[in-house]
Order: sequence, then C-alpha cells, then structure tokens
Amino acid sequence: MNEQAPIRILLVDDHPLMRRGMRDLLAMEDDLQPVGEAGTGEEALRLVDELDPDLILLDLNMPGMDGLETLQRLREAKVDARIILFTVSDDQSHVLEALRQGADGYLLKDMDPEQLVEQVRAAANGKLALTPELTLILAQAIRERPSNASQNANASLTKREKDVLRLIAKGLSNKMIARKLGITEGTVKVHVKNLLHSLRLRSRVEAAIWATEHLR
Repeated sequence: MNEQAPIRILLVDDHPLMRRGMRDLLAMEDDLQPVGEAGTGEEALRLVDELDPDLILLDLNMPGMDGLETLQRLREAKVDARIILFTVSDDQSHVLEALRQGADGYLLKDMDPEQLVEQVRAAANGKLALTPELTLILAQAIRERPSNASQNANASLTKREKDVLRLIAKGLSNKMIARKLGITEGTVKVHVKNLLHSLRLRSRVEAAIWATEHLR
C-alpha cells in the first residue's frame, strides 16, 4: 500500500471527452489523483493557484492561448508543478520549444495507456517524461550541433557541474541532487543554469541526453 499522498494532477485540454478519458484512466491508480480540469489556458492559470497541483498535463493545440503560451505563463508565474505537454504533434520544433520554455516532458496522445501512466508517475517523481521516439528526435537535434563546440564546452565544465549533469541524466530533481551532493537546492540551480549555458542546451531533458552521449 502506498503511504505517500497521491500525486495531484490538473488536466488541461479543450476536448471534454479527452479530459474525461484521462481523468478516468488516472483515477484508477491509487497514487494518482486528478484534482481539476481546464478547457483553456486562461482557466488553467486560475485553477493552478486554487488547486496547487503536483503535475499539470497540458494539451499543446488549444484555441486562444495554446499549450506553449500557457506553459510560458505558468513558468513566469513561478509555478513549480511538473508540467508535461500531451499532444498529437511530434514536430521537432514544438518539442524543442516546449523544453526550452520549461516543460518537464513531452508525450504523444497515441501512446499506450499503461505507458502514459508510467510516464506521468515518473515525471511526478522528478524523472524525465518523453515518448521514446521523441528522445531520438531530440538526440538528433543535439548531434547536429558542431561537435567541436560540444567538446570545448565539456572541457569547460567544472567537476561539480559534471557531477550535477550526471545526476540530471539519472532523472533526479534539484532537491534530490542537493541531498545527494550535500549542497543547497539554490546552489544546484546555479550549477544547472551555468552548465546549460556552457553546453548551449535549452532544458534538463536535452542535458540528460547530452550527458549520456558525452560524459563517461
């Protein structure tokens, strides 16, 4: 029996049937609890303050304020919930932009229900949530950057930044990394910001993939 409080989830999608299906699917799991639904980005911004969810499952294609703009507004408002884009679009530019704006994952709506539940649970626990085929897209985008730049950037990383990067690649959150390395969460955030800048990467997900390919 899971002794921890269930993961509180806000569903944001302009299709009522999709929201109902997702709510019913997630509610079947003891450790997942849908706490609210929004049909627009504006509604999502209002509900976040009221409900304080742990995780937001956010549709990309919505009328008015789309998923990317909603994501941007949520991060600007310092919302620290995990945010996963949930969409039919596997366009590389959408994936990269979502991660650049602070998404914690990007999942496709045609994935198996069991796999979706597994990814939601992993994301809520600080790990990376990415549909497998999108991992390949992201890795390819990183490979297309100049390799000498990557090598130079690798050499410029401090030992501590490399330690942080390896733990990011393992899916650990800033809080978990801080505990592991015996430093403050604020210090971890500084290291993450610096290493992303040095490597010219947009997000933790890109950093994790980069680390698996370049750090030994």
